[in-house]
Parts: sequence; structure tokens; C-alpha cells
Amino acid sequence: MPESLKETLENEIFLKVMKPGRYIGTELHSVHKDWDKTKLKIALAFPDTYEIGMSNLAIQIIYYILNQKEDILCERVFMPWLDMVKQLEEHRLPLFSLESLKPLCEFDAVAFSLSHELSYTNILKMLELGKIPLLAKDRKENDPLIFAGGPCTFNPEPVADFFDFIVIGEAEEVILEIAEALKSNASRTERLEALSHIEGIKVSRDQGTKVKSRIVRDLNQAPVPTKPIVPYIEVIHNRSVIEIMRGCKHGCRFCQAGWTTRPVREKDRELILKQAEETAKNTGYEDLSLISLSSSDYREIEGLAKELTAKLAKKRVSLSLPSLRGDSFSVKLAKEILKVRQSGVTIAPEAGTQRLRDLIGKDLSEEDILNGVKAAFESGMTSSKLYFMIGLPTETDEDLIAMCDLTRKIVLLGKGLSKRAHVTLNLSTFIPKAHTPLQWEGQITVEETLQKQKNIKEYLKRDKNIEVRWHDAKASFLEGVFSRGDRKLSAVLLKAHELGAVLDAWSEHFNFALWEKAFSECGIDPSVYLKPRETSETLPWDQISPNVDKEILLREKNAAFKN
Repeated sequence: MPESLKETLENEIFLKVMKPGRYIGTELHSVHKDWDKTKLKIALAFPDTYEIGMSNLAIQIIYYILNQKEDILCERVFMPWLDMVKQLEEHRLPLFSLESLKPLCEFDAVAFSLSHELSYTNILKMLELGKIPLLAKDRKENDPLIFAGGPCTFNPEPVADFFDFIVIGEAEEVILEIAEALKSNASRTERLEALSHIEGIKVSRDQGTKVKSRIVRDLNQAPVPTKPIVPYIEVIHNRSVIEIMRGCKHGCRFCQAGWTTRPVREKDRELILKQAEETAKNTGYEDLSLISLSSSDYREIEGLAKELTAKLAKKRVSLSLPSLRGDSFSVKLAKEILKVRQSGVTIAPEAGTQRLRDLIGKDLSEEDILNGVKAAFESGMTSSKLYFMIGLPTETDEDLIAMCDLTRKIVLLGKGLSKRAHVTLNLSTFIPKAHTPLQWEGQITVEETLQKQKNIKEYLKRDKNIEVRWHDAKASFLEGVFSRGDRKLSAVLLKAHELGAVLDAWSEHFNFALWEKAFSECGIDPSVYLKPRETSETLPWDQISPNVDKEILLREKNAAFKN
């Protein structure tokens, strides 16, 4: 460990930044290896703050897998907050890994996890702070190989120019295949050539090459860190987690995660129990969550929940299921069986009319929704969070009014059971994501989004028991552009970075004017990317092949609009 840097951090920098615990790197179960005695050194980079990154299960899994190998060193690095950026720049220090304080440029490879389009400028800032050329074409023989994985790589084109290669799909198996290729003493070009032959790897220079998504067929064989790193500071999800299944059986036509993680795979009940008990013992958290896209769909969820609740209760650990559907069974399971310490239920109807719910494949009826809310309020809960989308295909004013009316029905139902009944209506803008049956649809403009938000707020303004919240219309616009964009957008990202765009997912730092200027200076009209596409059109993400054929998506699209 560089003692001079450590002293500078402890004696000067940490005294001037918020939450120095973000940068210390000596947490429980963090792994510290001898830099000089490991053959391959990989920095695991998350392009958002420590609190967000350390709540990401994938980070913990990849960190665990790589550090199980004696000849591999894997360390973490996160996007520093702007006060830390200022200190690094003023002291002329490079961005460093948490465990050994080594500059990013000294690693053999840097692996970024891409989970949100609004983190893209953070990638460029981290590379810049790490003294690494931003564009893959500008990197020399001794520069680290920069690669990425995560949900956003199902359309990698807008960021492809910044990465030497990209991992498509699930990483548990492929990460060790990548590591073997990186250990080679071959040239940079030869290593990239070797990587290009691994299933699930897209070498960015090979435009147009079709790449099939990697998938872990047997979830029981997937490595699980039962000694995950326990942060010093509070993070977004301050709990231990066990994944119980992947994929989703419901097929909501707007949900990218539901389509790209197919098929549904469940983990064995006994294995879940074993992993949960070990994790609870090794972390000290008071809460353990069983996670998936829809946990109440796990075949043995009721029996599993009862048994695990009893086992954890002896250790004074509570169990939670954060991904429930919101129907009456799920609510009763959460409240009556699990005894979860919660005051409300979350339900995502997504649309206000049955016609529109049927179109998007959301198999919740109004009766299901009201029964779920009724079960929640009868069990003692006092609040309900509702998630709806605006701008859905074929949406009319009547659909939006029906959304408001359904919200009012829920409030009235709640008030009949609890004087403290309160409903929060959360609005997000529909984004037609890649590899979904609705990928050919368009996205509404910022102006249309703002008008719909205003109308809903106005319609419900007299209902004091209803709080209306929404995603920033301009942020949703930008997310749509980069989730549906092509390689031309790399120039816009570079320009926005040069203009100072960073931490765009944080409302206090999001500056849409910088993006407008970046698009203008690059001569690109961003609204083009949000227009409807013809089904015969070649899409930027067609080169990526998930585990669902395009013909199936097209069939689902036709089914959505048959009425």
C-alpha cells in the first residue's frame, strides 16, 4: 500500500470530504492480496457512488469469484462524490482502488458494471481520473483493457467506443474464461482476438458481429458469496440478500429484465436455506431479503418463507421479500407469515385501464389490485405505493383518468380500514427498451411528459391522502435516447463529459442544458432515437442475441395490438 497516499488521504483529504467511509476499503470480508504475488489484477468499477455500488449483488458476486483464485487480485473502485473529485484533482492524485490504493491505470483490466444509462458520463470521468485514455482506439499496449457487463449492454452501441470488449448476459461463468484470456502474455491485439471467440463477448472493434448472450443454466451451480463485504456506512440496501430465482414467467411486454433473463430458473430450497443462514451469520445484518424479479412466483415460496423465518428469528434476523406482485396472496405472505416490519404495500398496476394493462402484458386485474390493497390495510398497513407508466402505446386521456380513479378507489378502500391511509402515486415515462415486444414503439416527448404529469397532478390535487411523484421528464428522455441509440452517440457522450456532465442520475447534479449543447455541437437530433421503428428496420441492438428470438418478440407485439 502506498504509504504516502495513505497519509495524504488520512491527514488531509478525508478531513475535507463527506462520508470518507466510501473510500477506506477495509470493510469486513474485503479481500487484500499481495500486489506483487498475483499474476492478474482486475479493478471492478461501478460508475456510481459507493452506496449504490455496494448495494449491487453482481459486484459482490464477481468480486468473490475472482478473488477465489490465488493468482487473481480483484479490487473495487466507485465513482467518487464531487468533493472527492476536487481533492484528487487539486492533489494531482489518480483515482485509486479501495483495497490497495493503486491507480486504475496500473491494473491489467478494469471491468465496469453498467446498470443505468445516466451513469455513462461517470464512466468517462472515472477513466479520466484513473489516467486511462477514454477511447479504446487511443489506448496503447500497456494500458489496461477496459470492459463492461450488466443490463445496459443489451444495447452496447452508445458506449462501445469506450470499451475494448463487452460482456453480454450473465457473468458467473464467463468471467473466469475472460480472466484466463487476460493472463496471457500475448499482445493486446492477440488477447482481444482470443476474447472474441468466447461466447457472450463482443469486441468493440468488430462492428456488426452477432453475439449470443451468456446464461447460467443451473442456478444451483452459480457461486454465491456467503461472506459478502459489509460496508462501514449505510448503503441503499442495508441488508444481506440471497437470490432465489432468475427470469420471470409473466412476460410483461415493456420489461427488458423479464425478457433478457429468460428462461425462469429456480434455486433449490435446501440450498437457499443453507446460503441464507450462512450469510446471516457472517454479516450481522438485521434483515435478509430473498430476491428475484417476482419472488412470490417461486414454487415453494410459502414453505420456504415459513421455514426460513423460523430459523432466522432465533438470530433476531427478519426476512423480507422486496419483489412481490402486490396481490392478496403476496401481501398476506409478507405481513402474516414473514412478520415484516413495514407499514405499506407496493403495487405496480402500470396502467389505469384493463385494456392498456392487457396491451402491455401486465396480468393484474383491478380486482387483484384492490384485493391486494385491502389485504394490506386489513393487516395493519397504512400506506400504499402505486407505480404507473405514462406515455404507453395507444394511451388516451381516458386511460390517465382511469389511473387517477383507481388511485382514488384505493384511498377510499384504505380510509374505510385505517384513518391514516395514504397513497403515493409514482409516475414513470414509458421507455421502449431493446429486446422487448414494445421495442418498435416510440417514446413521448419531454413536453408531452410534462403535460401528462401536470394533468394528473391537477386531477388529484384535492385528494390530501394522495401524493403524486414522478421521474424527471428530461432524465427519462435522455435515458430513452441512450437505451435506444447507436454508436454515433459516443461523440455526444464525449462532448457532454467535456462540458462537465457527471452524476446525471442525481437530481442535484443533472444539467439538461449541457446535454442540449452537446447534441447541438455534435449535429445530432436526439428525438430521432425516440421515434417508432419499422419492424423491418435494422435496430442498433440487433447484433445482440438474447435467449428470446426476435420472431417471438414480433409475435408478442402483434398480439398486443390485435384488438
